[in-house]
Amino acid sequence: MIEEHIKQIEQKLGVNKVLIGEKVKERYEHIWEMDKPLCAKAVVFPSTTQDVSDILTICHKYHQPIVVHGGLTNLTGSTETNADELVICMEKMNVIEELDLSSRTITVQSGVVLETIHQEVEKENLLFPMSFGAQGSAQIGGVIATNAGGLRVFRYGMTRNLILGLEVVLADGTIISSLKKIIKDNSGYDLKQLFIGSEGTLGVITKAILRLQQKPKSRNSAFVAMNDFENVVSFLKFIDEGLAGTLSGYELLWERNFKAMTNPSTNISKPLSYGYKYYVLIESLGSNHEQDQQRLESLLEEALMAKLILDAALAQSVQHTELFWRIREDVDILVSQCNNVQNFDVSLPVSEIGTYVDTVFNILNKIPEIDNFFAHGHVADGNIHFLISKSNNSTELIDKINNIIYTPLTGLGGSVSAEHGIGIHKKPYLKFCRSNEEIKLMQSLKTALDSRGILNRDKILNHQ
Repeated sequence: MIEEHIKQIEQKLGVNKVLIGEKVKERYEHIWEMDKPLCAKAVVFPSTTQDVSDILTICHKYHQPIVVHGGLTNLTGSTETNADELVICMEKMNVIEELDLSSRTITVQSGVVLETIHQEVEKENLLFPMSFGAQGSAQIGGVIATNAGGLRVFRYGMTRNLILGLEVVLADGTIISSLKKIIKDNSGYDLKQLFIGSEGTLGVITKAILRLQQKPKSRNSAFVAMNDFENVVSFLKFIDEGLAGTLSGYELLWERNFKAMTNPSTNISKPLSYGYKYYVLIESLGSNHEQDQQRLESLLEEALMAKLILDAALAQSVQHTELFWRIREDVDILVSQCNNVQNFDVSLPVSEIGTYVDTVFNILNKIPEIDNFFAHGHVADGNIHFLISKSNNSTELIDKINNIIYTPLTGLGGSVSAEHGIGIHKKPYLKFCRSNEEIKLMQSLKTALDSRGILNRDKILNHQ
């Protein structure tokens, strides 16, 4: 028998926008687990902001908990559901509403896929600089809700730095619309910042105005190798100064990663020989390809002479550049070499990264159940990712590894989540990087905006 509030949602949206019963099981909660049937009371597919408002008005009245589904690429359990929860799937809200060339903005509904935005703005010689491996699946609403980072944070900042306007529906159905194209607005609280990074716990994002940049005319990349982490930091300072503001990426791979990504089974040629401890991939976005490449080449030669780096390879073509970045971005290659993979994205001061990772590696090496592990990251902004392969998924082993990764971060002034969010999986470890007072304030905000606790219940904070 269909529950009354589900009937009301069907009446408002139409039965074609609501899945119940066995049809729910045709869905899934993560793109890595597409063979696992979704467990939920119903799935609803709004196509307008008013649809979302109607859904939440009804759910609020009946105390119906909901989980928001976007591209399902998250790594912290944010889209995991229970049988008593209703899923709001944003995939039908996939319209690009406006591309304003004068203000260099694009207005999009939350279900638009990030790669679609890239393709649309590129037609007009513009750039939306947010870029990461899952951009072909990730929806912009989820990108905003998790305050995603990616490969160009060093130059362009996190997602929150790229949002000018936002439209959000609160738990009771109230629509908060602040779709402004202006950069400067000091008229009271910047309310949109409450929802950026809130993982759908304070409101459901329905539209956004994104800030665009002129597309650079040149892109140059190089791989460099070194054995001392001090040189990783010193070379970052050197190359950033030498490129005079055009450095856009500084990605670090430990040798384990570099070997795994370029072994014969991957069909990816290695740009540098094995045997170095660190491999750094740099990207420069500029205005004149030939001049920019010459400048980068000169800087690499100078760094080699000064022994800041031990080896270097400069990309000589677009195809060469894409090959270099595949070594960094195609994380699926690493995942395919892992069993029961456990993911991490931590942040800490750049100067502490070398010692921290060495210590973690030494500990992981001594655990029999761990058969492989990798580390790479956006070292310029202090963000390191771990992928850990293990023989089983026991709770005891998962907790043991979590504590190995997270425990040192408190003393280092780091964070258990650099860009993936907290979700369910990291919730017990939030205390490692947030004080009791901060967590209490988060809870107060949650209660104020979602008094019945229906939005992404038990994500980030425990339901009260």
